[in-house]
Amino acid sequence: MTDSASTLPNSSLGLTNQTDHAHGTAFKVLGAISFSHLLNDMIQSLILAIYPVLKGGFHLSFGQIGLITLVYQITASLLQPMVGFYTDRKPQPYSLPVGMGFTLIGLLLLSVALNFSMLLVAAALVGTGSAIFHPESSRVARMASGGRHGLAQSLFQVGGNLGSSAGPLLAAAIIVPYGQGSIAWFSLVALLAILVLVQISKWYAVHRLGARGKSAHVGAAQPLSRGRTGFAIGILLLLIFSKYFYLASIGSYFTFYLISKFHLTVQHAQTHLFLFLFAAAVGTLIGGPIGDRIGRKYVIWASILGVAPFTLALPYANLFWTRALVVIIGVVLASAFSAILVFAQELIPGKIGAVSGLFFGFAFGMGGIGAAALGHLADLTSIEYVYKVCAFLPLMGLVAVFLPNLKQTSQAPLPTEQALQ
Repeated sequence: MTDSASTLPNSSLGLTNQTDHAHGTAFKVLGAISFSHLLNDMIQSLILAIYPVLKGGFHLSFGQIGLITLVYQITASLLQPMVGFYTDRKPQPYSLPVGMGFTLIGLLLLSVALNFSMLLVAAALVGTGSAIFHPESSRVARMASGGRHGLAQSLFQVGGNLGSSAGPLLAAAIIVPYGQGSIAWFSLVALLAILVLVQISKWYAVHRLGARGKSAHVGAAQPLSRGRTGFAIGILLLLIFSKYFYLASIGSYFTFYLISKFHLTVQHAQTHLFLFLFAAAVGTLIGGPIGDRIGRKYVIWASILGVAPFTLALPYANLFWTRALVVIIGVVLASAFSAILVFAQELIPGKIGAVSGLFFGFAFGMGGIGAAALGHLADLTSIEYVYKVCAFLPLMGLVAVFLPNLKQTSQAPLPTEQALQ
């Protein structure tokens, strides 16, 4: 740590000099970026959670619901790799609060939207905020990891999952009874996130510099040949496709499924969506540390393929077993993403922003395409049929057997990473 770090005015969050001396892991920084992720994804999840309100208020079809998700996800997916590639070359610490500013504007527009076109613009603004936030915040998590990359990514990701799980509950408590205009109250959450992210940006601005004052970067060589690396990245992206197409069926349409099949109220259905999202947060938290210990390939294999028996049973379950199955599915399926992301970062060291942007962006894009495609399928058939089709997606986890066995290096930080602490 340089002496200049102690002079930064970020003592309000206690981020300066907050590195665990035993392990080199800056847990307070990880906590702050995870909290920011919680606030960011809580806001974003409101779009999914208020679909029943928007559907009734604007008389939308399932296809139009899917199009809102598509615009949001595609905006995020197209911009995230570009943001990551750019910030690998020219780090932008203060892009974090700027990105949240886009989310704030989108949120306010969503609260006053008068037609479907305005809803799409609002979704695009929130997607832009997400595109700016995720690559750089993922980089901050890795910088603060002290070499425990799986743990750091899990702590970072669990914040987002907890935020996503809170969205349906807040929507049920505030937006459903008080209407579209009440969305504006969540602008206060965005303002809080901006304040926290400004402090994180100050920490990032100092810790991105190495001992000589130059931008720090990981200089390790690729562990595999270019061809094998590309093949492995392709497998990881295929696994992301199967995971996020299935998650799109839950995030966008699970409340409609419960209302249609079990005749639940909107509020009751959203509490079931909360159960799934909270279970996903638990799965995210445990996936990374397990990957640090036993190897990420095994976590990926068990997470994607291991969830298949439960997804295959879900369309035929009664309400009690539906609750139980979605909790199991959430825990098992969510444990994969941290392992997949860190595995990809280890395949292409030194390109943290680009890799993070690619995988976050691809995940968002697949979620958006999945939502649009499944919404169209629901219009043509039924919402119950959608879940019968999606039940087979986790079987694509079989391709994880072709992933290479990388040497486990996450327990010891690279020399350039030590300079970042």
